[in-house]
Amino acid sequence: MKDPMSLLESIENNNLQQDLPPVDDWHPEYCGDSDIRINRDGTWAHQGDLFKREKLVKMFSKIIRLDNDGKYYLVTPVEKMLLTVEDVPFLVVGFDIVVSEGEQKIVFETSLGDQVVVDAKHPVTVKTLNDEPAPYVVVRKNLKARIARSVFYQLIDVAGVEVQGDDNVLILESCGERFELGRY
Repeated sequence: MKDPMSLLESIENNNLQQDLPPVDDWHPEYCGDSDIRINRDGTWAHQGDLFKREKLVKMFSKIIRLDNDGKYYLVTPVEKMLLTVEDVPFLVVGFDIVVSEGEQKIVFETSLGDQVVVDAKHPVTVKTLNDEPAPYVVVRKNLKARIARSVFYQLIDVAGVEVQGDDNVLILESCGERFELGRY
């Protein structure tokens, strides 16, 4: 677990997602397929071989953009290459709860070490795939991370229960916002 005070300072200073290049400001010509694939389990592969250098994956993860055509691209000032993404580009593998001035903040961590505070700009949503919950959080702009099953079960443990009509609703609170995790 991270030091709660340094995590809180990072949240307050909005430093959790620093050093991101301005990919939305870059409009290079399309160069073709990168032959890079992000698998559902968060692993990256090039031409079928898994990446062995984590630093390379972390670097590429900072230049991903989801365009209006629904496709993911690796974007630099001079190149735009197609990126194959099986589900979403990121995977949440853990979280911390920080309480500051009586307000709870949920801070997710991705498999690549990125952190995101759940709030109005970074909401948690849950859809159903094959009769199973599929939880996601917005990491930045329109890029999402799937919340790993084990993390989702831990979130359920800390969620509140609210009665709405005939349903019990699991509610996760963060930064004064409320997010529905499911009903039973």
